[in-house]
Amino acid sequence: MSCYPERLSTGGLSRRVLLLAASSTLLRIPAVNIAQAADVPEIAAAADLKYALSEIAAAFAKKTDRQVKLTFGSSGNFTTRIEQGASFEMFLSADEGYVQRLNSEGKTEGSGAVYAIGRIGIFAPKGSALTPDSKLADLAAALADGRLKKFAIANPEYAPYGRAAQEALEHAGLWEKIKNKLVLGENISQATELATSGSVQGGIIAWSLEKSPEVAALGNFALIPADWHHALRQRMVLLQGAGNTARIFYEYMRHAAAGAVLKQYGFALPGETG
Repeated sequence: MSCYPERLSTGGLSRRVLLLAASSTLLRIPAVNIAQAADVPEIAAAADLKYALSEIAAAFAKKTDRQVKLTFGSSGNFTTRIEQGASFEMFLSADEGYVQRLNSEGKTEGSGAVYAIGRIGIFAPKGSALTPDSKLADLAAALADGRLKKFAIANPEYAPYGRAAQEALEHAGLWEKIKNKLVLGENISQATELATSGSVQGGIIAWSLEKSPEVAALGNFALIPADWHHALRQRMVLLQGAGNTARIFYEYMRHAAAGAVLKQYGFALPGETG
């Protein structure tokens, strides 16, 4: 005779009770929480947003209990990936022209909105023979006297901040003289890594990246006049198929709390002078 008669005789009932209890537990979990757990949109973001947007996303998560996955890179490369079907739900570009291009191709939900205007400056790592100044006077002198061996910028072909750097160097009359000394980063974040590494004498980087304590501690920086290059009007947009969390984050980016963080990192807001 079995020593477990009660378990054998009531096993079917026990299983039904357990299933009912489990179902009841699931029913008590609000549906919105289940949806949020699965709805973590991947967001393509310009590399100059590395520090500012990470801080904004953390505040967003704390406020809404929703998460977003941030992927940073060059706006030009992201545009190509989105055209090829990449599964991003939102795009924060460093150049509004890329958003306008995707909108004309039917890849976006509307034309989006300008969220910030970026700035560039010249950076020299500690120990460099180069002294940053806003008019690039010492850069010109360093080119003339041979102090400058290598100089970092983002690739102008893909990165809006690289194009702005080229325009600033052209404005100063230095582009042709410096071209053969350039080391190109795929995006402004990579250019900043090069400029701060000590392997080059300096570089042109985003003010938003230099504003981070991590970068600022590595050298000296001078802001380049805004009228030396086309305005870095940065536009964001929801992409076709965007889910609920991406939509909420898009609206959060237009909120004063997000704007305050952007200003902290050197961005001007729409309607302000860049």
